[in-house]
Amino acid sequence: MAALFAFLHHLAAFALVAAIAVEFVVIRGALTVDSARKLRALDAVYGASAGLLLIVGLLRVFYFEKGAAFYFGNAFFIAKLTLFIIVGLLSIYPTLQFAAWRKALKVGQLPPVDESRLHAIRRIIHWELAGIALILLCAALMARGIGQL
Repeated sequence: MAALFAFLHHLAAFALVAAIAVEFVVIRGALTVDSARKLRALDAVYGASAGLLLIVGLLRVFYFEKGAAFYFGNAFFIAKLTLFIIVGLLSIYPTLQFAAWRKALKVGQLPPVDESRLHAIRRIIHWELAGIALILLCAALMARGIGQL
């Protein structure tokens, strides 16, 4: 059972990274009806992956791996969880912006978005990617027992 949850955890993590990486590429270009639709779909995959990642990760911590005492006694696990929460909070702004585009896209129109909002979304996605890279570093260190308090 532990192997299944490890697989699901990794699958969700890879889906999350893929979704945000493709969002990063799509948002860099000019906003079109097609790219706006892609961004909404990618954001949905990103959110679903993040939710699955969190649920499966917590199940692994409490039921399938080394136990909560090991993980919560590791500075890099705490940093990883903190970064995950920060990245999740950062993702709220782009998600709200993409959600606001729904009505316009439903009728095939480009949502009215000024360049300053697109710039803010791009900047946030950059920060999310940086946060994910740091999460991966923390995971590697934690998995090797580095950071035990």
